[in-house]
Amino acid sequence: MAQIRAAITGVGGYVPPYVLTNEELAKMVDTSDEWIMERIGIRERHILLEEGKATSDMATEAVKQLLEKTGTTADEVDMLICGVVTPDMQFPATANIICDKVGIKNGFGYDINAGCSSFLFALITASKFVESGSHRKVVVVGADKMSSIVDYNDRNTSPIFGDGAGAVLLEPDTTGLGLVDSIMHVDGSGRQHLHQVAGGSLRPATFETILRRQHFIYQEGQPVFKAAVSSMADVSVRMMERHNLTSETLKYLVPHQANMRIIEATARRMGIPKERVMLTITKYGNTTSATIPLCLWEYENELRVGDNIIIATFGAGFAWGSTYIKWAYDGSKFAK
Repeated sequence: MAQIRAAITGVGGYVPPYVLTNEELAKMVDTSDEWIMERIGIRERHILLEEGKATSDMATEAVKQLLEKTGTTADEVDMLICGVVTPDMQFPATANIICDKVGIKNGFGYDINAGCSSFLFALITASKFVESGSHRKVVVVGADKMSSIVDYNDRNTSPIFGDGAGAVLLEPDTTGLGLVDSIMHVDGSGRQHLHQVAGGSLRPATFETILRRQHFIYQEGQPVFKAAVSSMADVSVRMMERHNLTSETLKYLVPHQANMRIIEATARRMGIPKERVMLTITKYGNTTSATIPLCLWEYENELRVGDNIIIATFGAGFAWGSTYIKWAYDGSKFAK
């Protein structure tokens, strides 16, 4: 019997219409377009401003688009996993809320939080359900409303993050296409450098935690930068070596969009030229769980059957990993 792999058979994406430019951000905090571009490589980011809208609303738009593009009905979906750092609420799971809003009634779902690696960890987890033969249509979502936990008085973190959502459909393939191999790692000692101080069971919300602005992102730039560069590059190079991939046979590196310098350093270590690196950071910023699916969404029409791509991520935890995928469909039929 032929091996079953989980193949990506469609991609959907959504970013909110409001665009926060560097020039506008410079009116809110002591920064400039030159400073942000030189250190991070972000020119603008999309922000969800509509009152009463949350992460699930962006995810719902991405999933609806995905189902329409692939000709899939909500009733056909067996499972939905959402990679997310900013859930609508502590419970129920944002995946459950998305299913309700999309009309998915015959499947089940849950959330995965692995920081900026949430989508990758969710993708790999979902692939196992497909490979086992128990599930045939699985939706994997990466979505975050990072503006909800960004301190716009902090010049170091406020330029980095944006809001958005992306989703992919996984289906079984027996022709050799799909997710071929994965490497995943965590190192909990890294949590001291990148976390949200309050809001969990360790430090529940109080009047004092709010006054101390402890419900926003806390990040120590240098330790995170060094760990991200070495970790993303290490797992990506290992993946290339394990499968005898070269810069000529790899169509694209799909890196987490955290910082342009991290992306460039990872590509250099892999020997990948810039034109083989998916980049959305300049116009979307770091959308955390959504960066990888939004890259696939942006570059979809350049992908062809059999293309080799490597996804590489790094996030809070620390949590990082890499996946090697043989692309399963002709993306040119979906014009942007």
